[in-house]
Amino acid sequence: MPEQVRNEEHRVSGKELLARVKELVREGNVRRIIIKNPEGRTILDLPLTAGILGAALVPLFAAVGGIAALAAHYTVVVERVEPPRGTMVQ
Repeated sequence: MPEQVRNEEHRVSGKELLARVKELVREGNVRRIIIKNPEGRTILDLPLTAGILGAALVPLFAAVGGIAALAAHYTVVVERVEPPRGTMVQ
């Protein structure tokens, strides 16, 4: 059975943006993070892979921090990967 992909949207302030993105990256089951401005235009599309390590995330976090200074509110779209039903997760 193929894996299931689920999208979620979170509204955050510019102050909360970087902390929320860091939290999502730590969760581990996030495949992609899309940051949209208040008008709904995509500002940043971050595909995440399982092999991404801490040092590789520094430029990503710097970009998100720079974007956070530009506007008051953002929408963070999260694409999560759910294991197929009936599959044991270790």
